[in-house]
Formats: sequence, C-alpha cells, structure tokens
Amino acid sequence: MTTQHQKDYSSIEEEDDKEGATTNILESKPLEENNAVSARPHIPSVSASAVLGESASMPEDTPVCRGVDFSATSMESSTEQGDILSQIMQSLRYTGFQATNLGLAVEQIQQMRTWRLSQEPWQEGDDTELRPLEIRERLRARIFLSYTSNQISSGQREVLRFLVQNKMVDCIVTTAGGIEEDLIKCFQPTYMGDFKLNGRELRKKGINRIGNLLVPNKNYCEFEDWVNPLIETMHQEQDQKWAEWAAELIKNKSNNDDDTTPEKFVWTPSKFIRRLGLEINNEESVLYWAAKNGIPVFCPALTDGSVGDMLYFHSYKRPGFILDIAEDIRRINDLAVRSHATGMIVLGGGLVKHHTCNANLMRNGANFSVFINTGQEFDGSDSGASPDEAISWGKIRITAKPVKVCCDATIAFPLIVSQTFAKDVEQWKEEVKGTACYIDDLDCLAKTA
Repeated sequence: MTTQHQKDYSSIEEEDDKEGATTNILESKPLEENNAVSARPHIPSVSASAVLGESASMPEDTPVCRGVDFSATSMESSTEQGDILSQIMQSLRYTGFQATNLGLAVEQIQQMRTWRLSQEPWQEGDDTELRPLEIRERLRARIFLSYTSNQISSGQREVLRFLVQNKMVDCIVTTAGGIEEDLIKCFQPTYMGDFKLNGRELRKKGINRIGNLLVPNKNYCEFEDWVNPLIETMHQEQDQKWAEWAAELIKNKSNNDDDTTPEKFVWTPSKFIRRLGLEINNEESVLYWAAKNGIPVFCPALTDGSVGDMLYFHSYKRPGFILDIAEDIRRINDLAVRSHATGMIVLGGGLVKHHTCNANLMRNGANFSVFINTGQEFDGSDSGASPDEAISWGKIRITAKPVKVCCDATIAFPLIVSQTFAKDVEQWKEEVKGTACYIDDLDCLAKTA
C-alpha cells in the first residue's frame, strides 16, 4: 500500500555509498576502540555492536504513535456520544496497524469528496474550455461505490441507503445478491442468528444462514412472486418496442433512407435494476433511492442468484427476453472516462472490486481509492490484491495514495462514514450544487436549471 506516512521514512530505509553498496550501521563485527559502545568492557564487543549500536535519526516531521486517552480532560468533558466517537476516530490515525489505515481511509474519502479541478493547474495543451477558474471550481470527482451482497444482507444496508438517498455517490457496482437482498428486505426482515447454528437442522426447517444472519425461504418466495410478473411485463415491453423498431426500419427502407437506422431498445442489467427500484417504491431500499436519484447500479453477474433463477424459469415459459451486458460495459467505462477525477470505495472483493477497477483502467486509473476487505494477496487473488498491484495494472494512478483497510467492512465502514459523509450533510449539499463530474454535464445542468 502506498501511503503518505510510509514515504516519511524513505530517508532512513537505506543509504547507498558512492559505489552503490548498502551501508549497515549495525555490522556484525567488533567496533573501534574509540566507539562509545566499546567502552563497556563487560559486554563482548560484537554483542554490544548488535544490541547497543547507534540508530539513525528520525526525520523531524515523523508522526508519533499515540492512541486515544480516555482519562484526558477533553474526553471527560465530552457529554455527547458523538464527541467521544470523533475523538476516538481522530486518534486512530496515529494508533498504528489497521487503526492507522482506518484513519487514512477517512482522509482519502474526504479528499475525493472535496476535490475540484481548480486544485489542478491548467497547462498548455489542456482543453481551453477547462481554463476558466469558475468552470474548474464546479468540476468534482466521480465516486464509485462497490459492495458485495453480504453488505446488504447485514445492517450495512442502512449505511449504504443513507449515501444513495443523499446522492453522495455517483455510480454503484454490486452482485446479484446485492440486488435481490435489498428488495427481499422490503417484504420480510432478515434475522439475527449465530455462526455455529447447525446447517443440517436449518435446512430441514427451510432457513438459510448468511454468517450469523438467518433468512427464511419464504422471504425468497415472496420476492419471486413479486418479480416474476415484472419480468413478464418487461418482456412484453421489449417485444412491443422491437416491433415498433422493425416498422420504422421498414419505413426508412421504403423511403430509400438507408443512412438512418433507428436505435433498437434493449434491456440491460442496469436498466432492469432501475426498473426494480422504481417498482419496489420503498424508501428503505437502496435501489429505490438509486432509481429516484439517477444513480446507475451495475451488476454484470445479475443472473448469479435468485434473479437468475427466475430468468431461467421464465425462459421455458417464454423464450426471448434479452439482457445486454455489452451496453452496460460501455456505459460504466464511459462514466470513468468522462470524469476529470474518480474515487473508488470498494467494500469486499471479487467481481465488484475488479469491475470497478477495470472501468477506471480505461482512464489510466482512479485518483483516490479505499479498499476494505479481509483478503490476502499470497494466493494471487484479485480480492486480496493490494492497491499497489492495482497501480501496476493502471487501475489506480501512480500518483495516488490509495488505502487498504484489512477489516470486516461492517465494522470499518460505518465508522468511516461517521467521520465523512455523515458530517455536515446540508453544508456538503450546498457545496456540490451546480457541480458535475464532467464538463459536458455542466451544460446539462444549465439546461435543466
């Protein structure tokens, strides 16, 4: 992981002499007689060299490790729980280990939220339309939020819904479970259980376990009863629009207008998901707010779950329903390319992590990145890959300072949100009024104003 606090130590990591050899100030050999350590005759000289050797000086601006002091006066005077939480979170930055990475993640997200193109100098060769300062001050970073299905299965759903409801992210990537679990919870709740419950006994009772959460089979049955007629309706709309397209195409041919080909309507996973969000019409739903606020939700593996089961069954009843993933890959990649800066917040790994990173590869990498997962890189998996590996692929820019927090996201992310998105919500809304992620979108804002 490349972070600022690591770079502070570059001056003490190694010192090369003019011949290119590395200087070792703790060489395993007796010291000179005039060395201060050698003045202790009761200690073998070679041992004194190894144990008591002098150390290099730390740079003056090196941060000092210090954690939260619950006995401090400021902590005792904090009567509000929010004040205590803020003080704890501020202390994490210099606590060490993953606490420090959590603090760095807060800083990284604040940077992606407050970035404006005006922070970058205009240079010769840049688009002249981007030269006016008033234009640059209105162009912000596009934020990609990605999460695996377990984040929706858990209480993290409410945190994610808050972000989407307040239009604090610009693009979402999730899995099939991240779609259907959000909708299922609109019909029936998910219950608390235990990691150690017996799987055989649960199976006999028709109860599914997700970690220490429990989902009765009837929850999925209610969802499927709701989504099946909707798939039939969308199939009917598809066929009707295709008939209209064919009629217009024949009309153009008869008028010798071969150069004009009408656009053919096709459902895509993101269009399908938006329709689900509109139809569910439930303010507790992440998808509802995404549809209402015009935030696209991408799910390239939409068929890998209950929705896929329903599409499979529907194909026997009425073949021919199409979901075009090619149009969606064009759409998400264009969102990344048509951005003056991008930020990635990825909860979990696998498909959602790679799909988001790969879209940002199309623009030579994201400017800001926060990964929160428990994956390790020893097996070469993309889930466990460090941000530095993503830099090697061009998915994160070489000038970026990405952060990975090795932690259960249900612990880390609510804490991060409490110090970023959830602070000064109304003030932030005022600050982003009239802003856009790409200069062409400013024109759209002007037309709708």
